[in-house]
Amino acid sequence: MTATEATCGRTTGTYTNRRRRTAREHASDPRTAGPAAAGPAATVASGRAAQKLGLKRGEFDLAVHLGLIGTEAPPGGGNPRVGRAEIDRLRATAGFPDSPRDTVRTAGTAEAAALLGISPVRFTGLARVGCVSPVAFSLNHYRAVVWLYLVEELTVFAAREPELLSGRAPDGMRAVLKAGGDRRARNWRAHRTGRLLSRTADPWARAAVRASALDPVQLAEVVDDPYERAYLVRMRPAGAFGRPGSVSGREAMEQLMPADDPDEILWCRVNLIMELDRARECRPAPRPGDGRPRCGPAAVPSGPRVPPRSVGREGRGGHGRPTGPRPGLRLRLLSRLGPGRAARPLPSGRDR
Repeated sequence: MTATEATCGRTTGTYTNRRRRTAREHASDPRTAGPAAAGPAATVASGRAAQKLGLKRGEFDLAVHLGLIGTEAPPGGGNPRVGRAEIDRLRATAGFPDSPRDTVRTAGTAEAAALLGISPVRFTGLARVGCVSPVAFSLNHYRAVVWLYLVEELTVFAAREPELLSGRAPDGMRAVLKAGGDRRARNWRAHRTGRLLSRTADPWARAAVRASALDPVQLAEVVDDPYERAYLVRMRPAGAFGRPGSVSGREAMEQLMPADDPDEILWCRVNLIMELDRARECRPAPRPGDGRPRCGPAAVPSGPRVPPRSVGREGRGGHGRPTGPRPGLRLRLLSRLGPGRAARPLPSGRDR
């Protein structure tokens, strides 16, 4: 043993005690206390946040989708997380823990009809003509789509349109039902598109939201550049809060997402062209060898950070951009759509 090693061995205890005292003094000094001394981590994972808020995972995902719970993108990437300050804000609201659950409470057809005091047949008719819009769906044991409606919105509808809950249905409603009309899937798509648009300002991410409502054939007709199509696919928004669903759930989502009505397809194509023009003005789509990073869709915090827009063609929520074509774009949009290409009906019978 050298003299240096012997000295270090004799003084190790004294040095360790002195270091501990210095660390305590450094941490107690507010001028030198850093983020690590501020307490626990500032964000928590989604599962932990759901537990703290007393929500089931499906309720939590719906609350995030509706913008009721704000999320934060982790610096290193990955699924969005929830800030502890956001959890404290929600736990401090009046009526907690019942208030968060009541806000995202949903009902199927039978429960919704009982809530409104009408028959399931009449409620289905109201939903098919678009008087009430589904906010989510689930699959039953037969893998059939079961539409879910926000109880809060049903209560508002009953108070606003009491005449539609009893008596003879209006002639217009009867005509739509007789013709086999069903706007449930379309209204669900509009609601989903509006919420996703309200959560991002990135032009390519917004174009990807619009592109997700078109099937591959329609998308190729609007976006003829294969590199732009590939970029739109990469920027396409993930499912609810980034969680992978079941195989049957993903299949149902793939069937329900594309627009299937001729005028809805035309509307989606026009909006995609406008969003694509804005995206191209911002930056070009990455190409092989151009040196630009291949970034995916940035997770933009949801919740009250983005002010909601008034209800328009895209349904509840949405971004503050105009939804109709700008005056100087009308002729150019029509020429790019091409004759006879806007009305390409898709196979029906997907909604159950």
